[in-house]
Amino acid sequence: MNPKIERFLREQKPETPCLVVDLSVVKKNYHKIRRELPLADVYYAVKANPAPDILKLLVGLGSYFDAASGGEIGQCLAAGAKADRISYGNVIKKERDIAEAFSHGVRLFAFDSEAELLKLAAAAPGSQVYCRILVPNQGADWPLSRKFGCDLEMARDLMIRARDLGLQAYGISFHVGSQQHDAHQWDVALARTAMVFTDLRNAGIELKMVNLGGGFPVQYRDAPGKAELPSFKAFAAAIMKGMTRHFGNDLPRMLIEPGRAIAAEAGVIETEVVLIARKSYDDPLRWVYLDVGMFGGLAETMNESIQYAFRTPADGRAESPVAIAGPTCDGVDILYEKAGYTLPVDLKIGDRVQVLRAGAYTTTYSSVGFNGFPPLKEHYI
Repeated sequence: MNPKIERFLREQKPETPCLVVDLSVVKKNYHKIRRELPLADVYYAVKANPAPDILKLLVGLGSYFDAASGGEIGQCLAAGAKADRISYGNVIKKERDIAEAFSHGVRLFAFDSEAELLKLAAAAPGSQVYCRILVPNQGADWPLSRKFGCDLEMARDLMIRARDLGLQAYGISFHVGSQQHDAHQWDVALARTAMVFTDLRNAGIELKMVNLGGGFPVQYRDAPGKAELPSFKAFAAAIMKGMTRHFGNDLPRMLIEPGRAIAAEAGVIETEVVLIARKSYDDPLRWVYLDVGMFGGLAETMNESIQYAFRTPADGRAESPVAIAGPTCDGVDILYEKAGYTLPVDLKIGDRVQVLRAGAYTTTYSSVGFNGFPPLKEHYI
């Protein structure tokens, strides 16, 4: 538990559920990434947490930004980011949104299909474009494959078409999956990327950039049988080894898109226990209902994929198995039932519980008012 956040919660007693983010941790994580992977330009994945306080801090630190929508581009610009430091990284865009981004000065765009490429040629003429390729997502807790990216043959043909349409065929991108545990997956993806580079060089196109995406993991729950994650330093070393293996000493420009790795550890959600119940007299499983759930910001618990750690006022005492659920009337609002969670037997209704390392992909997943519950409240300190 972060002492600064702990003090804020103790002294301010904010209404729950709420997210509290320590901006000094955001700064520390950004500097760590820059230190361990100095050859890569850091494009913060705005979707992880677009809070103005975070964006302004990162602007001041010299970060670039990966935006998924016109709205996120507007948030970056409002925070002081320059348009030439923003990548429009979503491969699914309305043509009018492309045109608006172009009018603001954005010149770096992603695509993975011919239809999207034609929109870029029409609405962002002469821009730098990069094609996202399909790569395996084995080892990721939150896979992203199939919806995004195209195969290598199509990527090659699309980049040639981009040149012929007057766009700058700039580079190739991939994403190995969010919360990726296996550093080797970047090497697998880089091998595919290098093949496209070679094919395009033979076609007279010299690509300039590799976008290695995000996926850098955070150590969430310490559970029996769950291996401790390698450090970011280990992932950075694996990436540089892969870059050298597949591109030699003449490295292209490198982009990375960390979001979770910058924001997650900086935030804690405080929530209140609303109910503790059993489903039958002899059922050993207690159901613990919190005032935050899947619709209040914890959407990444879907399929029990991201397994958060919890802190309670009764920690250190005897524990027993629990299912953990949110407060809404929707049957899918169950955070954990099969992942083997235990919580203290002495936990009581009304106790305040902290969800740790929750600074990323929580506020942006919080619904506007499902079942009449307000969005997750935010505090940045």
